[in-house]
Amino acid sequence: MDELSPPPPPPPPPPQEAKFPKLIDPSASFGAFIGKLGDVLIKAVDKPLGQALNWGRMYSLWPVHLETGCCSVELGAASSPRYDLERFGVLEAFGSLRQCDLIIVLGTVNRKMAPRLRVVYDQMPEPKYVVAMGACAITGGLYFDSYNVLPGVDNILPADVYVPGCPPRPETLIQAIMLLQEKIKRSTLKKV
Repeated sequence: MDELSPPPPPPPPPPQEAKFPKLIDPSASFGAFIGKLGDVLIKAVDKPLGQALNWGRMYSLWPVHLETGCCSVELGAASSPRYDLERFGVLEAFGSLRQCDLIIVLGTVNRKMAPRLRVVYDQMPEPKYVVAMGACAITGGLYFDSYNVLPGVDNILPADVYVPGCPPRPETLIQAIMLLQEKIKRSTLKKV
């Protein structure tokens, strides 16, 4: 090449990015909003949506019963027309364990039954709630010193509400359902 030939042209400048902030994260396949718009959407939708979901959960509790003692008669009385648990949202008719979200443990739980109770609990969808009803379910009751009786269902399941008594009256179960509904009302949605 000659010394008199012109030098090669300079490379073109890199393309400049837009001065506007990005509203959508390009790496997210679902188009998640980031930045201030995302915060505004979360604050505007999360609380009202959470309250609506909790309201629906409060008044549509589908129970599974583990009935091994005399407390089951009191649950039957609470479901009767005189006390009517359905007006508090506890529906007595259910399809399967995968549709239920409340387990009511009534009576004594022994060591042979404990793994099966845990299987029933694990088959229920989230969120799930546990009510321990009666002295036998809470502390082992009259059989607390037996080698085979669990000293309370809370050793294998996380009990949300305890209903004391031997056997507890239907009004006490209704009060426990109302306490559980208050707990559900105060709960927040889990972030995924």
